[in-house]
Amino acid sequence: MSTQKDVKLIVALFTIAIVWGTTYLGIRIAVQTIPAWFVAGLRQVVASLILLVILLYKNEFKWIGWKSLGRQIFLASLMIIIANGMTTVAEESIPSGLASLLTALSPIIVFLGSLVFGLQKPSLKGFIGVIIGFSGVAFIFRDGLGDLLDPNYKTGIAYLAIAISGWAAGTIYIKKYTQKSNNIFLDLFYQFAYAAIAQLVIASLVSPATDFNKWSLESMAAIVYLGVFGSVVGFFCYNYALKKVTATEVSILSYFNTIIAIFLGWLVLNETVTYDLLIATVLIILGVFITNYKKPTT
Repeated sequence: MSTQKDVKLIVALFTIAIVWGTTYLGIRIAVQTIPAWFVAGLRQVVASLILLVILLYKNEFKWIGWKSLGRQIFLASLMIIIANGMTTVAEESIPSGLASLLTALSPIIVFLGSLVFGLQKPSLKGFIGVIIGFSGVAFIFRDGLGDLLDPNYKTGIAYLAIAISGWAAGTIYIKKYTQKSNNIFLDLFYQFAYAAIAQLVIASLVSPATDFNKWSLESMAAIVYLGVFGSVVGFFCYNYALKKVTATEVSILSYFNTIIAIFLGWLVLNETVTYDLLIATVLIILGVFITNYKKPTT
């Protein structure tokens, strides 16, 4: 891999970590006054419109064929409607910190799924790295893990379990069939457009009597942010990175997402940063290093 490609990959990976680390806060702000499925659907409306403008400007907008459309609908159903949609709904009933903790389980599922589908070879190093990384995430919330047994969280946890499963399945599918994608922006447009329609239909059924006058400017601004950065920028970098490294290596970034989410909680919500957070950071970085480290070839 050339130095230029290495730089592009590094930028993509850091962008994923930072952008998606901020989405927990963005979703939390958005659902304060706007029903979750409207947040999810409008976010994809913003994203699909941006991509449509880009594609028209580059003269790359075209019909992709029924077979390819079916693939995009399948991916959108897993990674946008199920994963993003259910995560958004979950944050109506559980704290964003707990949501980030549970979402951090996705690398373990992706790692095991990648082994099942032969996308990577089993290794003791990989298992140890994932376990250490997850132990760091769990360490952050070790005083609050009892909340998992609280009946008030059961619905939100169930939604997140579905979201994590959808995200992991989509990640593995993209990695397995990545060679069939020639234009990431075009593929994402069809995914976002389909997801926007589907999620807004769900929103109209789930929240038919919503009062639009109660939607705050802060919540609407959060939707725009989620659409531009969480969807367009984040998904583009995610799909790009999956073409260069394993699905487990990309999904391991959810550990950093959790750290960023906690940092924003301290910065915006005045939450306390403790020594537990610093210890957890070391564990997470160590886990990522162990999982991704490869001996240099000579």
